[in-house]
Amino acid sequence: MEIIFAAACCSVIVSILLKFLKTKGFDVLQMIAWNYFSASILCFYWFKTDITHISWSHTPWWLILVLAVLLPSIFLCLAKSLQYAGILKTEIAQRLAVILSLLAAYFIFAEQFSQLKLIGVVLGVIAILAIIFGQVTEKTNRSLNLKSALFLFCVWFGYAAIDVLLKYSSSLGLQFAVTLNLTFIGAFILSIAYLAVTQPQWQPKNIFLGLVLGGLNFANIALYVKAHMIFKDTPAIVFAGMNILVVVLGVLSGVVLFKERLKLYTWVGLICGIVAVLCLAKAMM
Repeated sequence: MEIIFAAACCSVIVSILLKFLKTKGFDVLQMIAWNYFSASILCFYWFKTDITHISWSHTPWWLILVLAVLLPSIFLCLAKSLQYAGILKTEIAQRLAVILSLLAAYFIFAEQFSQLKLIGVVLGVIAILAIIFGQVTEKTNRSLNLKSALFLFCVWFGYAAIDVLLKYSSSLGLQFAVTLNLTFIGAFILSIAYLAVTQPQWQPKNIFLGLVLGGLNFANIALYVKAHMIFKDTPAIVFAGMNILVVVLGVLSGVVLFKERLKLYTWVGLICGIVAVLCLAKAMM
C-alpha cells in the first residue's frame, strides 16, 4: 500500500500546483504539454529505455498511440466539462471512473473479489461520493445538455480507460519501458501540435513550471504502474486504493493549505475512506 500512497501523493501535489499556478496567471495547457517532455526524459534515464533496439513487430503501437492521445486529451475534456457541466458533476464523473476500472478488473483481468476486498471497494465508493458532495458546492444551476453530457462521458470513460491501459502496460515485461517512454514522447508531440494551432504565444514561465510538473507526473504514473506490477493479480486494489487516497489526501490538503471547512458529509467520507484503505491493505496480506 506504501507505493500506492506515494503515487497518490504525487497526483495530489500535481493537482495542488495546477490549482495554485492557475490563480497566478500560468497557462495550464502549456504546462501540461511541457510536462510530457521532462517525463519522457526521466522515463528514459530511470528505466534505462533501450530505444535503439525497438522491435517494430513486437512494440504495441496501438497502445502507445491510444495513451498518447488520451493523456493530454483528458485534461482538455476535464476543462470543458468544468465549463459546461460544473464542478460537482465533473468531480463525480472523474472519481466514479473507478467503477469502470473495477469492472475491468473483474471481467478483463479475471480478478476474484474476497469479502474483505469487496467491503473495502464499496466503502471506498461511498467515501468518494460523500466527500465530493460534502466539499463541492455548485454556484450555478446548470442543466445537463448534450454538450455537457458528452464531456462528462469523456471524463468518466477517459479516466477509466487510462487506468486500464496503464494496468495492461505493466504486464508487457521488457516492452513496458519502451511503451511508456514512447507514450510520453507522443503525448508531448500531440500537445505541442495542438497548442501551436490554438495558442501560438508561448511564455517561458509556463515551460519551466511544466518541466517541473513533469517530474511529479512521471513519478505518479511510474509508481502507479509499479504498484500494478507488484499486485499484478489484484488490480482492483490498486484502482480503488489510488482513487480513495487521492480524494482523501485532496481533502486533507484543502484543509491544511487552503483552510477549507469540512462538512458532515466530508467527515463521513473521510472515515469511510480510511476504513476502506485499511480493508484493502488487509486484503493484500
